[in-house]
Amino acid sequence: MIKSFDTRIIYLIRHATPDWARTDIPYDIPPGPPLTLHGEVEASQLGEFFKHKGLKKLYHSPLERAKHTAEIISRVAAISIEEEVDLAEWRNNEDVHQFAGRFLPVWNRLVNESAFQGPIGLVTHGGPVRFMLHELGLSTELIKTYLKQFDQFNPLPPAGVWLAEKNRRADQWNLDLVYVPNTNQNLS
Repeated sequence: MIKSFDTRIIYLIRHATPDWARTDIPYDIPPGPPLTLHGEVEASQLGEFFKHKGLKKLYHSPLERAKHTAEIISRVAAISIEEEVDLAEWRNNEDVHQFAGRFLPVWNRLVNESAFQGPIGLVTHGGPVRFMLHELGLSTELIKTYLKQFDQFNPLPPAGVWLAEKNRRADQWNLDLVYVPNTNQNLS
């Protein structure tokens, strides 16, 4: 018999700081802009943050900034990584139904994986994180508060982390912004 964990734990991780000046590269289509040196430092700090979180695996978007963030976290924290194309940034031509149609099946599969493997990390983008916070029940008012705090109306900064945690017997997800870079502190 395969043992199941009582709590599903998913870390929603925004990629580290990319080269915003690269306007010659589309932001939403692979490869997208690369990380800056500052972004590489942020990704390394994320690796330190995840060293003792029990993360079993990192899945990452195919865009360069998310892939490179995941690779650095993996090296620092010794966590295996895998690319998941449907974790990509919200595309300019996608409406909410199209985005949900590609993102939610991956989310559901990885939540089920977390039930049997333990904590999972998703290195993705601000748009997908905002969508999932709404889907998981964070109030619109609270989401708006976070959107005002961070760059480009995202609910977390580059290299920020939200924890989504749900007991299998619970109706709701617990959602906490647990890491903001450059503060080197756990917020929960």
